[in-house]
Amino acid sequence: MDAQDIILKKRDGLELSGEEIDFLVKGIVDGSIPDYQTSAWAMAVFFRGMSEKETNRLALTMAYSGDVIDLSAIKGYKVDKHSSGGVGDKTTLVVVPLAAAAGVPVAKMSGRGLGHTGGTIDKFESIPGFQVERSYRQLVEQVNKFGAAVIAQTGNLVPADKKLYAIRDVTATIDSIPLIAASIMSKKIAAGAQGIVLDVKVGNGAFMKDPGQAAELAQTMMRIGCGAGKRVVAILTDMNQPLGHMVGNALEVREAIDLLGGGGPDDLRQLCTCLTAHMLQMAGVRSGYDQGAELVQELLQSGAGLAKFKQMVAAQGGELDYEPPGYGLPRAVIEAEVPAERSGYVVSIDTERVGRTAMRLGAGREKIGDTIDPAVGVEVIKKRGDLVKAGEVLARIYANDQARLESACQAIRDCYQLDGSPPEEQPLILQTFA
Repeated sequence: MDAQDIILKKRDGLELSGEEIDFLVKGIVDGSIPDYQTSAWAMAVFFRGMSEKETNRLALTMAYSGDVIDLSAIKGYKVDKHSSGGVGDKTTLVVVPLAAAAGVPVAKMSGRGLGHTGGTIDKFESIPGFQVERSYRQLVEQVNKFGAAVIAQTGNLVPADKKLYAIRDVTATIDSIPLIAASIMSKKIAAGAQGIVLDVKVGNGAFMKDPGQAAELAQTMMRIGCGAGKRVVAILTDMNQPLGHMVGNALEVREAIDLLGGGGPDDLRQLCTCLTAHMLQMAGVRSGYDQGAELVQELLQSGAGLAKFKQMVAAQGGELDYEPPGYGLPRAVIEAEVPAERSGYVVSIDTERVGRTAMRLGAGREKIGDTIDPAVGVEVIKKRGDLVKAGEVLARIYANDQARLESACQAIRDCYQLDGSPPEEQPLILQTFA
C-alpha cells in the first residue's frame, strides 16, 4: 500500500477502503507518511469529501491511535457533553455539577481555548488553586466519590488527531465537515463515556456560520458515535450573540456560580437545562426530556447543583469564598463602560468580534503558548432585541492594561448594530437530533 495511491484515489473522488484509512492514520502517527503527503490528502478530502463509511472509519481509527480511557471503574452510566465552541459558553461549569447532583457521573476531559472562543480548562484554571492535571486514579476516585471531575486532556490521547489537526490548521483544510466530525468524535470516543450530548453552535460567533452545514455536522457526528456503540444526542444552538453576559474566564465562572445559586441570565439557564435534561434522560435518571428538565429546575432552586460544584472545586484544590459579587476570583484593576451613541433596538451583535476583543484583552490566545489573564473580559449588558437609549451602557470592559482598554471600548461599540425597529425573535435552541 502506498500513500501516493491513497492521495490519487481520493483526489479522483473514490472511496477509500478501511485498510487504506488505517494505513494512512498509522503513517501520520509514526511519521512514515510525511507531512506534505498528509497535506495533499487533507486537501483532496476538502474538495472531494468522504463517504459516511470513510468518515466513521477515520474517526474510529484515530480514536484508537493512542490511549483510550476505560471508565468502567466508575459506577453508573457515564455521559459526556461537548460544545463546538462559542463566545461566553460556560455551560460545562453548570451542566457537569447539575448532572452529578442528579446522579449521572461525569468524567470530563476538556481543552484550552484558541482564537475567539474560550476554553473550559482556562475557565476552571481562573479559580485559585484549581488543579486540571489529574491522574487516571485520581479521576476515577473523584468521580466515584463526588460524581464529577473536569480535567485537562492527558496522556497520549488521539495522537493522530493532534498531528492531523496541526497540518489542517496551516493548510486551509480546517473547514471540512468529515474531518471536523472525525476530529471531535475521535476524542469523545477515546474519552470513554457511554453517552454523548453534543451542543453544535451556529451563527456569527460560531465556527459553523451556516445552519445547513451545522446540521450536517451534527448528524455526521451522531452517526460516528452511534457506529461506535455510543448513545448520542445533538442540539443546534444559536451563537449570533454571546451566551449569557460574561465573556472572559473568571467572569464566566462568576456567572456560572450565579446561575447555580438560582440567579444568572435566562439564555444560559435555558441551554444548561436543555443539555442537562438530555444527559439525565440518556442515563435513565428520568424517563423523558420534560421530566429531566423539571429535575434540573429543582436542583437549581434547592442549591444542590451549587453544592456539587463546591465539592468538585474543593476536590481539585480550588479555593473560593462564594460571597458575591466576586466569589474570591481574580478581578481586573480597570473597569470601563461602553455607552450607546444613539437610541434604537439592538438588531445584531458581531459575536466573533466580541470574542476576539476579549482575547486581545488577554482572556484568550492568538497562538498556542500565549499567556492568559484570567481577570479580563467583556460584560455584554445589552443583548439582541433590547431597546437602548443614547448614553445607556451597552457593555462593560474589564482590563489590566490601559492601552488595550481603549481599543477594546471602540471595538465593542462597533460590534453593536442598532435600528429603529426591533428584530425578529430568534430561538436559542434551533434543532434537536436524537
